[in-house]
Order: sequence, then C-alpha cells, then structure tokens
Amino acid sequence: MQPTFAGTAAQAVQARNRIRSHIYQTPLIPSRKNNDGSGTRLFFKAENFQLTGSFKLRGAMSKMSAQPSGGGSQRLITASSGNHGIGAACAAHALSKNLTVVLPETVVPAKLQNIQSYGVDVILHGTETGLAEQHAQKLAAAGEYTYISPYNDADIVAGQGTIGLEILEQCPQVDNIFISMGGGGLISGIGSVCKAFSPKTKIYGVSAINSMALAESMKAGRVVETEHLDTLAEAVAGGMDEDSITLPLASSVVDEVIECDEDSIVAALRAIAFEENMIVEGSAALALAGYTKMADKVAGQTNVVVLCGANFDWQRLTRLIFG
Repeated sequence: MQPTFAGTAAQAVQARNRIRSHIYQTPLIPSRKNNDGSGTRLFFKAENFQLTGSFKLRGAMSKMSAQPSGGGSQRLITASSGNHGIGAACAAHALSKNLTVVLPETVVPAKLQNIQSYGVDVILHGTETGLAEQHAQKLAAAGEYTYISPYNDADIVAGQGTIGLEILEQCPQVDNIFISMGGGGLISGIGSVCKAFSPKTKIYGVSAINSMALAESMKAGRVVETEHLDTLAEAVAGGMDEDSITLPLASSVVDEVIECDEDSIVAALRAIAFEENMIVEGSAALALAGYTKMADKVAGQTNVVVLCGANFDWQRLTRLIFG
C-alpha cells in the first residue's frame, strides 16, 4: 500500500520522538535582505547547521532507530552521493550498527573523508548516485546486507518530515516553502507534514535542469529515465527506484515545480555568501534559486527556503563564489 501524506505526517511525529536526542533542531533564520518592510518575509531553514552538515541525518537516524536492535550483527548497506552517507554513518556509529556505504566514484573528497571518519565500510562504484544505488541493491539482493534507501523508505521520509514540524512551530503562518528535489525524500516528508497540518502552505519543488529525475517522473506519472549532466547541485542528482514511494507522495504534496539552470545556482551561492553571510552547497543554493525565480509571484508573503546542506568541495565552491 502506498503511503499517504497524512500517514507520513503521523510517522514524522513518531520519528521526531525517536531522534530528537540525536539531532540538532536547526534555526529558522530571517533573511537580511528580504525582510525590508515591503510585506515580503523570507526565512532560511538552516539544515546547513545540522550536526552532519545536512538534513540527511534525520532520515538515517529515523530509519536506524526504527530497526530491530541487533547491535553490530545485522549488516546494513546504503548508497549516497555523500550527504546521506554521512548521516547514515553518523547514525550507525551512534546506534552501534554495522554499515557499508556505496558512493559514486565522483563523490566530493571531503564527503568521502567525513564518511570514513565514522569507521564504516565504503565501496566506490559508478559515475553517479543511481549506479551506486543499483550496486548496493544488488549486494543486498544477494543476501549479504539489508538495504537502506536514501529516499525510498517510509522511515527515511518521516525523518525528513521532522523539518516540516519544526518550521511550523518556528513560524506558524508560512505561505510558501521552497525545497530542492532529488530522490524526493526531503520534499515528500516536509510536504506531507505541511499538507496535513498547514494545508494552505504551498510547496515549491526546485529541480536542477541538469538532473531532473523526479520532476520528469512527476510529469509522466511514472518513474522515467533521464539524462544526468554535471550539476553544482550534485547532492540531488541521480535516478530513482521504479517503485519509489516518493513519486506518488511528491505528486500529492508539491504545488509547483521550478526548473533552474547552473547559472542561477551560482548566483544563489553568491547571494547566500555575500548577502546572508553563509556558505552552502549547490543543492541548498538551488532552493534559493527557485525562490528568486518566483520572487515576484510570492511578494508580500511569508516564504521559507530550506538550505538542505553545506558539505561541499571548498576549492570548487570558492572559485565559483569569489571568481
């Protein structure tokens, strides 16, 4: 049975009780530039300040805390472009789980080092996250491991939904939330919570034009294969499972999808750095790029941009921001 947004929201409430001692309730920071008396209010949900530098810790901790207690005897495997791997490694370390993380060969070196610092096993496979996922699933299907999806899992989605619970507590009257779209776990979780508890809040999904698996699948009404080009929003790049629960969930909670190119991501990275005094990764800047594209439409309203993470390649990012 496919999960509903109401059921997912209820699971998010339960997940929050399980994970609250293991995560940081991130702040909702008012924008320095866009709260100027015109009636438009902009806030940043700062998951870039999460303990592992990304929201992914929430979903991983939700999943692993819901697992039967088996200590290190149960061998778990997951796949990631980096951030989910870091969150899963941190959760496995905290909960004494035996974990292997499959990463694409193109993983950001800093993310690889971070994952390895938690003492988990690492396998490098493929040129993008979708191929790493397929390899992890193949190993699990052979009976060697229990697979944990980065997004296609009800407990993972519920964990990401705890962000929505915090946003509604921190700012009860939210008109619009802008969320980067990857495999769909983040937007499905937050969107489900908002549609259940604040149905007037609009959910804007922001997709990088260079990797649009979820956006194209939502258009088609089924999971479709898409071309994946290099993108600064590498944390949301890659394909999706054919049976992903996030497709029907996202389709039911996302009000509008915004497509952004690489130039707009660079502009958003610079805006966050120079105007907001924060440096984030490309997938977080993608959400701001989406807001910027819609700024005239949402003028006079209260808007939240979810900054999903800040685990980035320093050399590449500083070249882009500072030229």
